[in-house]
Amino acid sequence: MLRRSILTLPLAIAAQQRKALKITALETDLVINPPRKPNYDALQTLGVHSGTVTLRIKTDAGITGWASSNFGAVEGGPKVLRAILEEEVKPLILNQDPAFPRKIRADLHRGLQYQGLSGITQFAIAATDIAIWDILGKHANMPVWRMLGAARDRMPVYSMCGWYYDNDENLSQYKAQIEKALSEGYRAIKIKTGKYSIQDDERRIRLAQDLAGKDRRIMLDANQVFNRNEAMRRGRLYQQMGVFWYEEPLPPQDMEGYAELARELDVRIATGENLYMKYQFNDLIQRRGADIVQPDNRRAGGVTEWLEIAAIADAAGISLASHGGGDVNMNMLCAIPNAIYMETGGPQPRMINGEVTAPESPGMSTEPKLK
Repeated sequence: MLRRSILTLPLAIAAQQRKALKITALETDLVINPPRKPNYDALQTLGVHSGTVTLRIKTDAGITGWASSNFGAVEGGPKVLRAILEEEVKPLILNQDPAFPRKIRADLHRGLQYQGLSGITQFAIAATDIAIWDILGKHANMPVWRMLGAARDRMPVYSMCGWYYDNDENLSQYKAQIEKALSEGYRAIKIKTGKYSIQDDERRIRLAQDLAGKDRRIMLDANQVFNRNEAMRRGRLYQQMGVFWYEEPLPPQDMEGYAELARELDVRIATGENLYMKYQFNDLIQRRGADIVQPDNRRAGGVTEWLEIAAIADAAGISLASHGGGDVNMNMLCAIPNAIYMETGGPQPRMINGEVTAPESPGMSTEPKLK
């Protein structure tokens, strides 16, 4: 009897996994953080107002898929996102089978197209897709990166540490943050440029290079602040100084300008954190406007859309790096053969030789961890 039960257990598990699931509920929580000390890039003030919407999608099998979407600048954004999820997404996905993420995406596109599929609407679609993949991974008892067909089990990471700070004319705060990141084991760091003069940029780059030494990489991020002429002028300095990439020098809609920069400059052009869905990425890639694309998991559409963006980029010989870090990005990046870096900017991840290992928990590892 014992032998028979042992032999039939895998069959019972397989039968349970073949059974259709049904989405039974969508729930959200809203957290608005108290004002904090700001960080600055060339264009934005970040971190003063921030908030997070946490999403739970429940099923009739007792499996709950989790996702969250955070805001670092827009005070009212979390409330609007919560309303879209509760009032518009929920009726479209109830009673659906989460094993059909592309069907669910198509239904959401049809149902939400009247208000447009970019902006905060895409934040809602992306969070829904991530929660659905969390369900699928838990149902299969596998981390999602393994389910998707893994390309690797670890990713190189870099630290976004070189912000602008209040009362930092001597760059002491800037220097301290870079030294902290290097002491934690990062082998690549990113710094902000473009807020002030080209001479100030050169000073910031030189200090970062002196601190990092020759064996670590420096990336630059201008956060859309330049016009085409200034982007080209500063880009020539940046490539002369040997930085690894030059990120988001132009507004995201200036696809022609990105193509011009990528054609004329030798330094790698990186962009994409403010692009929505595969269609905008395809436009950029078809124009040869970037050497590295950088999807954001709130804007680019979640797991389903990321895989398609990555495939379009891979076919064109273009690399991919994430905007943002954490387990959601790791699950996607480890299934993407042309991925080269994950960004980090919060708590220090566990690193080995500048790389982070993939999560092993079933699903997306999006469920809040008990402290």
